[in-house]
Amino acid sequence: MSNNLIFEPKARILLQLGDQLIRSESIALLELVKNSYDANASLVKVYLKNVDIPDEGKIVIIDDGIGMNADIIKNVWMQPGTNYKLKILQSMKEPLPSQRIPIGDKGIGRFGVHKLGYRIELVSKMSDSKEVYLSINWRDFDKDDFLKNISVTLEERDNPVLFTEGKTGTSIVIKDLRTRWTRGAIRELYRSINSLNSPFSTMDSFKVYFNIDRQEWLSGLLTFKEIEEHALYYADAIIDGNEIKTLEYEFRPWDTMKKLKGRKLPLKNIRMVGRVRNEETQRWEQKDIDLSDYKIGPIHFKVLIFDRSPKILSLGVSDKKGFREYLNTNGGIRVFRNDIRIYDYGELSNDWLGLDIKRVNFPSETISNNIVIGAASLDRTSSTDLVEKTNREGFVENEAYRTFSMAVHFTLGKILTQRNLDKDKVRKFYSPSSISEPVMGNLKVLQDKIENGISSNEFRDDLVKTIKDIEQDYKTVIDIYTRSSSAGLSLGIVIHEVDKIIAELVTAVEELPSHEHITSLVKILHKTVSDYAGVLRQSTKTREDLVEIIDQSLSNIQFRIKAHHINVIRKYQTRTNLATVVRCAPNLVISTIMNIIDNSIWWQNYANVTNKKILIDITEEYPGYTSVLIADNGTGFSIPTEDAVKPFISDKPGGMGLGLHLASEVMNGHKGEIVFPEPDDFILPSEFKQGAKLLLAFKR
Repeated sequence: MSNNLIFEPKARILLQLGDQLIRSESIALLELVKNSYDANASLVKVYLKNVDIPDEGKIVIIDDGIGMNADIIKNVWMQPGTNYKLKILQSMKEPLPSQRIPIGDKGIGRFGVHKLGYRIELVSKMSDSKEVYLSINWRDFDKDDFLKNISVTLEERDNPVLFTEGKTGTSIVIKDLRTRWTRGAIRELYRSINSLNSPFSTMDSFKVYFNIDRQEWLSGLLTFKEIEEHALYYADAIIDGNEIKTLEYEFRPWDTMKKLKGRKLPLKNIRMVGRVRNEETQRWEQKDIDLSDYKIGPIHFKVLIFDRSPKILSLGVSDKKGFREYLNTNGGIRVFRNDIRIYDYGELSNDWLGLDIKRVNFPSETISNNIVIGAASLDRTSSTDLVEKTNREGFVENEAYRTFSMAVHFTLGKILTQRNLDKDKVRKFYSPSSISEPVMGNLKVLQDKIENGISSNEFRDDLVKTIKDIEQDYKTVIDIYTRSSSAGLSLGIVIHEVDKIIAELVTAVEELPSHEHITSLVKILHKTVSDYAGVLRQSTKTREDLVEIIDQSLSNIQFRIKAHHINVIRKYQTRTNLATVVRCAPNLVISTIMNIIDNSIWWQNYANVTNKKILIDITEEYPGYTSVLIADNGTGFSIPTEDAVKPFISDKPGGMGLGLHLASEVMNGHKGEIVFPEPDDFILPSEFKQGAKLLLAFKR
C-alpha cells in the first residue's frame, strides 16, 4: 500500500528563511532597495527613526516604481521562491537601452524584511489599479502551527491614501524592530547603500536617498569624490574572450611632486593565460583564460590605486586620517552587474582576489585591499553563468566564476606591472626609507662590547660562544617561520622579549664588573624561548569577565600609572547592562591591555600632554562583537594603523614595532579583531577625538 504525501511546512519556516538566507540587517535592507530597482523606480527613499529603541523604532522604504496590484501581491509577493523575475529576465533577449533588467531572480529577497522587524505595513499602487494595503505580524508565524493556517489580510482601497494624483510605487513600513541599531551599524548601512552603485557609474536613473533622525551618527564620513582625486594610479580595461581588448593606464603625480612626470600607456589585445592544475596528471599547466567558454560576457574593469605612506600623504592629503579610514572601510575590488553591486565582493571579510595574502609575501610588488578602489562591471543578460548564491554572499563558485576571477586577477597583474614602475620612482624621490633588523644588530653590539670590555679570557670566550649560539638559533627560527609564512604571535613574542633581555645585557656589560648579573641574564635569555613556547602551547581558553580582566591589567601597572600622573577613566564599570563575559586566554589579554596602556603612557609623555587621560570602556557598538575600547587624549597614531600592526614597524625612537602587532595576533588567536575606529564611530568626550583609539573586539 502506498500513500501520496505532501510537505506541510510549519509557519515558522518563513522566519527561518529571513534568518538563514539573509546574513545581516544591512543586506536585508539592501534587498528591499534592490526590489525597488527591479520595479523600475528612479528614486527610493530610506528613512530610519528611533532605530536604537526597537519598540519605538521605524524603518520606511518608499519608491516611485511601477508598484504592485492585488494580483501580484497574491501570486508573486506572497509566494516564496517565485520565478516571476526570472521569467522576465529570460524573456529579455535583447533589452532596449531604457529597459531595466531585473537583478533579483530567487524570489526570496522580500523575506529580508523579517530580518528587520516583526510588524510590516505594505502599501502599493500600479497604474490603473487600486491601491493595496497589506499588514503582517511576523510574531503570528512563530506559533506551533502550519503555514497554511496563518493568514494575512489584503485590503484594496477605492480611494488611494498614499499614492494619490496618479502616482505609483511601493511603501514598506517596518516596526517592532528585531535589533537595536548602533552608531557603527548605521554607518555600515550608510556605506553599503552608497556603494550599491558603482563609484565610476554616472547612472542617474536610480538614486537612493538615505535619512535618519540621528544625523550625528553619520558625521565625518567622506565621499568617493573627495577621495578619488588623491589616487596616483588609474586604469580602465575592457576584457572579452581570451584578451584584454583595451587597457588604459595612467600615472598622475600630484602637482606637489615636481620631480615626477605623469604618463599614459594604452595597451591592446593582451592574451590572458593562467596556471591551472591538470587533475589527471596532477601537474600545473598554462591555459588560456577565456570568458567565451561561459556566459560571462565582457568585463569593464576600472581601478584607482593609492599610496598611504606618511611621506607621500604629506605632499597632498589634508585629512590624512579620514583618507586612511575611508580606504580601510571602502577599499577593495567590488563587482557590479548593470551598475548594481553584487555582495559581498569588496567587503572586509571577502578578499576574493587574495590581495592581502599576496601583499604579506610580496609587499613592494602587490597591493592590499586598503589601497585600491576598483569595480569589475558585468552585463546582466550576458553573464547568466555567474549565478548569485541564495544567501547573497557572492557568486556560486563554479567554473564560470573561477574563469571570471582569473580574468580580473590577470588584468590587475598587468596594471600592477605598470604601477610598480611608477611606484619605484615615487619612492626614489619622495619616500626614502631604511630598515634595520631587530635582535641581530643588538647581538652584534653585545658581542663587540663583551670582546672589548671583559678582561677574563675564559669568561669572555664563554659568553661570546653563547651569543653566537643564540645568533645561530635565532637565524634558524627566523628561517623556519619565514618559509612556513608563520611569523606570527609566538615568534613575535620571543623576538620582543629576547631583544629586551639583550638590551639589558648591553647595559650590564657597560657597567663592569658585573659578571654575576651577565651570567644571570644569559640564562634568562636561554630560558625565554622555552618559557614562552610553553605559554603559547597552553591554548585553552576559559569564560572570563572583561571587567575583571581590565581591573587586573590596571592593578598590575598601578604604580606606573600613578608615577606618570595618568587619569584613568573607568567607564566600563558603569556598563551593568552589557554581557561582558567572553571566551579568552586571560593572561594574554591582560598582557595585551597592559602593553597598549604602556604605549599610551609613553606617547603622551613624548607629546608633552599636560592632563594625561586614558578612557577604558566595554561596548557592543562594533556589530557582532563585545569590545574593550581604549582611548587617550594624546595626538593619535603617528603612522598608519594598518602599518602599525605589522611587525618591526615603529615610529618610537628605538622601538621594535611589536606592541600592536602582538595585540593584533592575540586577537586573531581569539578569532577577534583589533579595530581602529573613526572619531565619530563611538560616543566619546571631545578630548579623546584626536587621540589614539582602538578596540579589542571579541566575537559574541
